[in-house]
Amino acid sequence: MTDLVKREYRDTALILTIDNPPVNVISQAVRAALLDACAEAKAALDAGRIDRVVVTGAGRSFVAGADAREFDGPALEPHLPDVLLALMQLPAIAAINGVALGGGYEIALACRYRIAAPAALIGLPEVTLGVVPGSGGTQRLPRLIGLARALPLVSTGTTLKAKAALAEGMVDALADDPLATALTLDLSQLGPATDNLPAPEAAPEAAQAARANAAKRLRGQTAPLKAIELMEATASLPLAEGMAAERAAFLDLRKGAQARALRHIFFAERGAGASAALKKLEPAPIDHVLVAGGGTMGAAIAYALNNAGIRITLLENDAEAEARARANLGKLFDEAVSRGKLDAAESARRQSDTIAFIHGPDTPLPAVDMVIEAVFENLDVKRALFERLGRDLPEDTILATNTSYLDVNRIAEVVPNPQRFLGLHFFAPAHLMKLVEVIRAADTSAQTLATTFALTKRLGKIAVEAGVCDGFIGNRILTRYRQTADVALLEGALPAQVDAAMVGFGMAMGPYEVQDLSGLDIAYANRKRKRDAGEVFKGRYVPVADRMVGDLERLGRKTKAGWYDYDSGKPTPSQVVDDQVRRASAEAGVTRRDFTDEELSRRLALSMIAEGADIIEEGIANRPADVDLVLVHGYGFPRWRGGPMRLADEWGLPALLAEYEALAAEDPKSWAVPALIRRLVAKGRSFADLNA
Repeated sequence: MTDLVKREYRDTALILTIDNPPVNVISQAVRAALLDACAEAKAALDAGRIDRVVVTGAGRSFVAGADAREFDGPALEPHLPDVLLALMQLPAIAAINGVALGGGYEIALACRYRIAAPAALIGLPEVTLGVVPGSGGTQRLPRLIGLARALPLVSTGTTLKAKAALAEGMVDALADDPLATALTLDLSQLGPATDNLPAPEAAPEAAQAARANAAKRLRGQTAPLKAIELMEATASLPLAEGMAAERAAFLDLRKGAQARALRHIFFAERGAGASAALKKLEPAPIDHVLVAGGGTMGAAIAYALNNAGIRITLLENDAEAEARARANLGKLFDEAVSRGKLDAAESARRQSDTIAFIHGPDTPLPAVDMVIEAVFENLDVKRALFERLGRDLPEDTILATNTSYLDVNRIAEVVPNPQRFLGLHFFAPAHLMKLVEVIRAADTSAQTLATTFALTKRLGKIAVEAGVCDGFIGNRILTRYRQTADVALLEGALPAQVDAAMVGFGMAMGPYEVQDLSGLDIAYANRKRKRDAGEVFKGRYVPVADRMVGDLERLGRKTKAGWYDYDSGKPTPSQVVDDQVRRASAEAGVTRRDFTDEELSRRLALSMIAEGADIIEEGIANRPADVDLVLVHGYGFPRWRGGPMRLADEWGLPALLAEYEALAAEDPKSWAVPALIRRLVAKGRSFADLNA
C-alpha cells in the first residue's frame, strides 16, 4: 500500500509522490497510504528531521481526482476530508506536476503553498459528474480566492491551465520543475492553512449570475445549484458546519440518478473508439488526406484534419467550386485567428504550405493516405466519384464516405479492394462536434477500421463504430423520434407543445425547431428518396411535413417559415401549421385529445429507447453505451440522463416492457415490443449488463 504514496527524504524535506497509474486517482488505498504518510511526516517534523513536506504526483498527473468507480458503493474509510485535515497540520507544499482535478486540487488546497507546472490543468469539475466537491472544495476555495471568483469556476466545473489558475489565485507560482522549486522554497512564503483564512465576503450578484449561467448551460442539473448554495454559505457559516454540509451533499448527490447517468457517460466516453481487438493492430500512418468536396461540411473536415497536423488536398468539380471551397476554408482560419486560437502568421503558413486545391474530373490525383468524401448526398454522384478514386489512387489508400443516410455497401460496390472502404459520418460543424460514426461496410477490414479509429483519436473525436442501415445509429433513431412526434400531432398535440415538452425533458431543442434550423427540405428529400426506391413506409403516415414543403414551400428558418413563423426572427407558433395538423387528424378520422408534457416527453423517449434496442439487437451498434454516446454528443440528448439506453435502465425494463405492450396493443402500426427488451426482462438483465 505504501508504494501508492512513495516517500523520499531529501535533505530537510519529505517528498510524498502519489503513484497510482495511469492518472493517480484517489482510491481508498491511496487515501490510506497518504494518511499513513502524513503520520510519518508529523513524526519526522516533531523530531526536527524535516522542515517541509512536498506532495507531488508520479508521471504526467498530480492527481486526476477521485476514483469514480467507488461512487456506486458506500463511502470507504479513510475519507478524504480526514486525510486532508492531517495534511493541513504540516508545512506542506503542492508540487503540481500535471493534472490536478477534483480531489487532486482539494489536496493542493490543503497545502500551504501551490506550485504548478505550466502545462498543469487545475480545477474542481465535480458538477460535471453530478456531484459537488466533497473534501473542502466549496469551502476552502472561496476562502482562498473570494466568492466572486470561486462561484463561476465550481458551479460550471471549469478547468484552467496553470497560467489562468495563477491569475485566479488558485496557485501561488509557476515553475518548469515544481518539485525542485518546492525543495528550495523560502518557507517564509508559506501562507496559513486555508482553514485559518477568514471567511469570504458575501457576493450576492456573483451568486445570482452563477445561478443564471447554470440554468442556461447546465439546465436541469441539480449539482451546480447545490454547489452555489454551499459556496454562498461560506460567508456566514462556520467552517466546520460548511464542511459537514458539503460532505452530506456530496454523499447524497453521488447516489442520485443524475450522478449515476453522468458517471455512465464519463466511462462510456473513455471506452469509446477502437475495440480491444482493433487496438492490437498497428494503424497505418495518415499524413496526407484528400478531401473531396469543399462545401460547409468538407471545408470543416479539412480544417479539423489540418489542425491535427495533416496535409490536405481538397478536390472540387471546377474552378468556380474550388473558389467557393477556398473561401469556406479561409473563413474557418479567419475565425480561428479572430478568436485567438491561431495567430495570423501561422494561419497564413498553414494555408500556403499544408493545403492544396485541385479541380476537374481529369486532373491527376496525388497519392494520398486517405480520402474523405463530402459531396452532394446522392448515391449516383458518390458512386461515380468513388469509381474515379478507386481507379486513380493507390490500392491501399483508405476511402471513406461522409454520407448521413445512404447505403455504404452500395457505394463500396464500385471500389476495387473494398476492404479499404468505410463510412466516416462527421457531424456538423465537423471541426467543433466531437462525435464521429465509423461505419463498417460489409467488406471493411479490421486494419482499415484500426487506422481510421487512430485518426479519429488524433482529431480528438469520440468515435463510435456502427454497421450499415439507413441512418446508421443516430439518424435512424432521429427518424423514429420524429415519426413518433408526428403521430403525437395527429392524436392531439401541436408542434410548440411537443418542443416545449422535450426542452423540459432536457433536450437542447425540440424536434420541430431543430427541423426548422436544419431545413425541412433535407428530411423531405430523404423521404422522397425512400419512396422512389420503393421502400414501404413503416408506421402511421402523417402528411403534414410533406405538405409543408411540397404545397406550402415552408422550408424552415431560411424561408422564414417552417413549423414556426419567423417574421420577427424568433420562432412563433404558426396558425397555418396548426390548421394543417388539425386537418390531418380530421382526414385520418382521429379524435384529438389533450397530452401532458410529461406524456409527450416519455412517449418520445420510449421511441428512442425502442429504436436503440433494435439497433443493438441487429448488431448495428456494438453496445448500448455507444447508442448513448451518439445521442448525447450528436443530438442534444441530456447528458445528465445518460442517453436513452441508460435511461431505460433507470426507468426499469420491466416497467418499460409493460408500456410497450400497451402501446403496441393500442397502435400496432407505430409500436412493437422490442425483442431485446423482452429477452432482457425474461433473464433479469439490463442494458448495463450488455456494456460489460
